[in-house]
Amino acid sequence: MGGIRGNTYKLNSIFSSNVMSKINLKREEVQNMIHPVILSGGSGSRLWPMSRAGYPKQFLALHGDDGTTMLQATAQRVQGDNFAAPLLVCNEEHRFIIAEQLRLANIEPSDIILEPIGRNTAPAVALAALRLSQSTPDALMLVMPSDHVILDETAFHQAVEKAAVAARQGALVTFGITPASPETGYGYIQRGDAWQSQEGNAEGVFSVSRFVEKPDLATAQQYLDSGDYAWNSGIFLFSAKTYLDVLAKYQPDMLTAATSALEGSQQDLIFCRVDADAFAASPSDSIDYAVMERTEQAAVVPVEMGWSDLGAWSALWEIEEHDNNGNVTRGDVLLDKTRNSYIYAEHAMVATTGVDDLIIIATDDAVLVADRNNAQDVKVLVEKLKSEGRAEHNLHTTVHRPWGCYRGIDLGERHQVKRITVNPGERLSLQMHYHRAEHWIVASGTALVTCGEKEFLLRENESTYIPMGETHRLENPGKVPLQLIEVQSGSYLGEDDIVRFEDGYGRTPES
Repeated sequence: MGGIRGNTYKLNSIFSSNVMSKINLKREEVQNMIHPVILSGGSGSRLWPMSRAGYPKQFLALHGDDGTTMLQATAQRVQGDNFAAPLLVCNEEHRFIIAEQLRLANIEPSDIILEPIGRNTAPAVALAALRLSQSTPDALMLVMPSDHVILDETAFHQAVEKAAVAARQGALVTFGITPASPETGYGYIQRGDAWQSQEGNAEGVFSVSRFVEKPDLATAQQYLDSGDYAWNSGIFLFSAKTYLDVLAKYQPDMLTAATSALEGSQQDLIFCRVDADAFAASPSDSIDYAVMERTEQAAVVPVEMGWSDLGAWSALWEIEEHDNNGNVTRGDVLLDKTRNSYIYAEHAMVATTGVDDLIIIATDDAVLVADRNNAQDVKVLVEKLKSEGRAEHNLHTTVHRPWGCYRGIDLGERHQVKRITVNPGERLSLQMHYHRAEHWIVASGTALVTCGEKEFLLRENESTYIPMGETHRLENPGKVPLQLIEVQSGSYLGEDDIVRFEDGYGRTPES
């Protein structure tokens, strides 16, 4: 079996084997391992229209040509003997996307903790620290966002080794990126003296003198000229015990809420679903504000590792290879008299002539044209889409589901056409609709159809009709993806007209 449902049992058995293998390790070996904690809760609105709330940038293959997504690249970066299996903290709406992307990358997570509501990074990391401390109180946690680019992974690993020495001595270490320009879009860290503790010092690690908010251009230039400042990467390394101790001192309400949320958690397939009400009671704050700017245990490792947080389309233009005219292109793009631009064509061809310094992103339902120097303002457009109640801020025309995906092809007043892909071994819920009927035509693969009391197979070029109000289910019993055209007709065609009677993915009975 492929996909999420068939893979659930495989992952559960993997988790069990990982636990048993840890039992067989010596305690000091477990303590010396670094536990990656990957945070995947952002929406990446500045990379709209490719990044959307329902499928944000960490799930996209934005950098490189091998199809690796940002999430997969982050998890692959921390594979090896020095690293334990990664623990992920994610938005519960994205849980099946994350599990499937890790499966495709052949990466076995130790746990996937679901956030029922966004409370920023500090409470999310508290959940991870509490979870790890159940088995390894002194576990070293390497906290990383899921959507950063690091071009020099050797430098990254060397910096992690330096940071680990200080973290074992009680430091909360952040990684400061050596600035290459007077960037105004990042916070800065001013380094102090070399790190020292009662246990000794750590080569290449410095105490933090202060954290600075995003500066204006003149101030950023002063920081660059001084050589004492670094960009704040948002990557951290510390022990679970140290983080929880500091959180108890400065944010006791946050720690109490996270503890209650985890104590009330339930296992849902391969996911840890924390208590929603308890977690919602937590204050919302970042690691920087809640902990790092308050504690005297903050330390920084300066590093040059080709880092970018991909905070805007202009960041992708900066890190990708340019042509002779300074352009970066993806997809079917035709250029004439065009310079210093980033152009992404997802489906149809994009042609330009006589333009400079533009960002052009063309998807099948939206086109963005922006001045490259004002790429940060794309977020303003997304807020306008939200305020106008438009769906383009949230979902693509291709919508991912735990069983596969569907793509909208045509939408009329009383009809809708979708192309549905069901992964091998997967099936949709047993369901019915009050307001629409459906006609299914198999384009490729084999479909196992339940319609009322009947169950039958459909093969390529065969079709069936699902009457309004009839209980039905679609399943792929084969070894290749099932491609199917669905024609819906009725007075209401919204996705919330679904009543689920049985579901293999832990979703609610009614959509």
